[in-house]
Amino acid sequence: MDKEFFIEIEEKLIGFLWDIGPTVIKAVIALLIGIVVIKIVKRILNRIMRKANTELSLRTFVDSLATFILYGLLFATIGIIIGIEATSFIAAFGGAAIAVGLALQGSLANFAGGVLILVFKPFRVGDLIKVNEVLGFVEKIDILYTRVTTYDGRMITMPNGNVANSDIDNRTINQTRRVEITIRVGHDEDIDQVISICENVMKSHAAIMKDPEADAWLDEIEDYCLRFTVRGWTEWEEYWPVYWEQLAVIKKELAKAGIKIAIPKREINYSHTKERNSTDAPE
Repeated sequence: MDKEFFIEIEEKLIGFLWDIGPTVIKAVIALLIGIVVIKIVKRILNRIMRKANTELSLRTFVDSLATFILYGLLFATIGIIIGIEATSFIAAFGGAAIAVGLALQGSLANFAGGVLILVFKPFRVGDLIKVNEVLGFVEKIDILYTRVTTYDGRMITMPNGNVANSDIDNRTINQTRRVEITIRVGHDEDIDQVISICENVMKSHAAIMKDPEADAWLDEIEDYCLRFTVRGWTEWEEYWPVYWEQLAVIKKELAKAGIKIAIPKREINYSHTKERNSTDAPE
């Protein structure tokens, strides 16, 4: 009896595999062909965008979006091959889309943020930006996230929704930037001498533009010092090298002239009166 039972199970299993075998084979073939077709379509799409001189940020976004759509169509096709009716599949897909949409509201906001970034172009791939205290170069703009590489080599992934709703400081959208250095010296120092030294140092740097001309002035008289501001314009790529170099040179030139950088200090006057001993009190 046991032998007949196992024979019956074996026959049913073979019959089941025989029935679904062609369908499974078709689905596997469709999957393999679909993957190859998707790669070809993406390659053609990227080639067209490159020939059209499409900016890199838009190309990366379109590539991510095309991947999502093409694989969605591929899995829908495989579902139909397996035997799922188109109407049932669409209904199931619609219900799943609503459920996923409710569960992934943040992701939908990120997608909308990515679209806004590409439409209004507050930055592009390669720009130096600062968003929410993150400073770095834009590496990639996906359909959901923007990736930024910081100066110290970290890769920061920021949701597009947060980026689109934040203040974006794009430091490379303009070709020039103003270098601004603050210097504090004592009240007794010669104002004209300090201004002359700072202006000469700033104008002497090869990367500082001649127009507009570099300048310096007394900005404020503070409690313990005179505060001077020194400014000059340069290409954005030269901003930090110029800033660091000029800061050091100004300090050295001021020191050569005997001008000291002011250091915050506070004077405290302490008065001590010796109390008479109680034994010295008159009787």
